[in-house]
Amino acid sequence: MVHVIRTFDRPAAELVERIKKFPPSTLHEAQGRLGALTSRIKPIYSGMRACGPALTVSCHPSDNMMLITAISLAKPGDVLVVSAGDHPEQGGFGEVLATACVAKGIVGLVTDAGVRDGLAVRDTGFNVFSYGLCMKGTVKETLGYINQPIVIGGIAVRPGDIVSADDDGVVIVPKETIADVCVKSAAREEKEAGVMKALKAGGNILELSGIGKVLESKGCTFG
Repeated sequence: MVHVIRTFDRPAAELVERIKKFPPSTLHEAQGRLGALTSRIKPIYSGMRACGPALTVSCHPSDNMMLITAISLAKPGDVLVVSAGDHPEQGGFGEVLATACVAKGIVGLVTDAGVRDGLAVRDTGFNVFSYGLCMKGTVKETLGYINQPIVIGGIAVRPGDIVSADDDGVVIVPKETIADVCVKSAAREEKEAGVMKALKAGGNILELSGIGKVLESKGCTFG
């Protein structure tokens, strides 16, 4: 197997811009409650947001050589998705690499590991989603893979799939379903906006949500 695939087919820019409008939770619901990575992977600071095509990386635990290589290959708008052994006790990404990412126009990093230099990374403006902060350094010795399919946080990710992340966590949208998920997400948001408008006008949450009928169908009684 080739270790490094230099490039991959990225979704059309128009599709990426469309899907950026929706939060990860909406995308997750719109695609049948699929694609959410483990909730252990969260932003290192509240307010971080990233959405773009996945550039996938597979690193040996406690080794960041392939991550550095991937940064050199990334294009503006990419999100680095790094499988690093499901190992939080490592900090293979920090201020120097965040600076490199910002300079290249990379919009975020998602990893099943720790990162370090938390305050400094935040100051760069770069968006990092990880298991948390860990000061333990990493080596640069073992080959891995770039732009091959990986599994991270319990979800399969391919190069070019959409990664969307915010305070709620990270969701993956398969590249071939982007347009369909955008349509379903827009419909969901329109429906929810209508419900909230009705609630503000004094509507009943049980009626507006349909839960009242569900309770009735199940024989629920009120005392």
